[in-house]
Amino acid sequence: MRILILGGTLFLGRAVVDHALAAGREVTLLNRGRTNPGLYPDVETIVGDRDGDLQQLHGRTFDAVVDTSGYFPRQVRAVVDALDANIGHYTFVSSVSAYADSSVPGAGETADLATVEDPSLEGLGQNYGGFKALSEAALDHALPGRAHHVRAGLIVGPHDNTGRFTYWVDRIAAGGTVLAPGPQDQPVQFIDVRDVARWILHAADRNIAGAINATGTPGLMTLESVLDEIDNVTGGRAELTWVDEEFLLGRGVKPWDELPLWLPPRSVPSHAGHMSRSNARALELGLELRPLADTISAIRGESIHRPEQAPPKDFGNDLPQPGLTPEAEASLLSDWETARGER
Repeated sequence: MRILILGGTLFLGRAVVDHALAAGREVTLLNRGRTNPGLYPDVETIVGDRDGDLQQLHGRTFDAVVDTSGYFPRQVRAVVDALDANIGHYTFVSSVSAYADSSVPGAGETADLATVEDPSLEGLGQNYGGFKALSEAALDHALPGRAHHVRAGLIVGPHDNTGRFTYWVDRIAAGGTVLAPGPQDQPVQFIDVRDVARWILHAADRNIAGAINATGTPGLMTLESVLDEIDNVTGGRAELTWVDEEFLLGRGVKPWDELPLWLPPRSVPSHAGHMSRSNARALELGLELRPLADTISAIRGESIHRPEQAPPKDFGNDLPQPGLTPEAEASLLSDWETARGER
């Protein structure tokens, strides 16, 4: 199988390349040559920019295309046009953010999709999911029955450049008193990047098409069970102090950004279903999920030997490193203890 991977040297794209090479596939990369340019010296790499520099794709044919870096309909249409639709199967990495409503736990692929009021005004932020949905529709029009839309949940694991899940692994491994945001039973859902990569290749092999949620099994994990497992795997040196969500919100703590994985469902009901999407269809079609301890161990081993954090992907937005600073965490814990003592 000849596979064209758009990107291929950062996080998910890198995992797809690794799995494809291990499976003996013929891999070609198309990227700008800016991120980890020497990572795959023996792999054909076309240096180009999907935003206007796809000339070198003309006349080429691929059994499969894996697109990990498409955000707008014009970008996916440009790839199809450059290849003159000579594509057997197209994997578009979409997102569960493509759904309009995240308030209903267990919702599947038939849920309503997000919309964009004015698609001519390209920008992500609050329109991220809407543009993913429009990109899916553009591919379905261009390649009917040949596009697989991977509606991914939070992706974690080795070489994660976002730092979201890595924050918790590193912080808990460091030990001491760790601020853990309530409620403890908040649903948590994510998927290891290696499992997404394996699923993408599995679906391409079998010509699986359509939009399919690719994420962890809903109801399997809570924030408490995840943080406890991280502590168990990393040596048990942390003492988790659970802090009420109302207290944290009252202090202006930003969910997801300053405390990754935290989406307070009681205070903001619209969050209730974001980390409990149904993955039943993907499981039926062959998605396999590894144990949480495997993911934690891989991240911890990488953290110990990582010379520096990989740069975050630039979407044109401000991307601060997620997590609380040590000073902010200590201040919040002190205020929390004071507030508890005054009750």
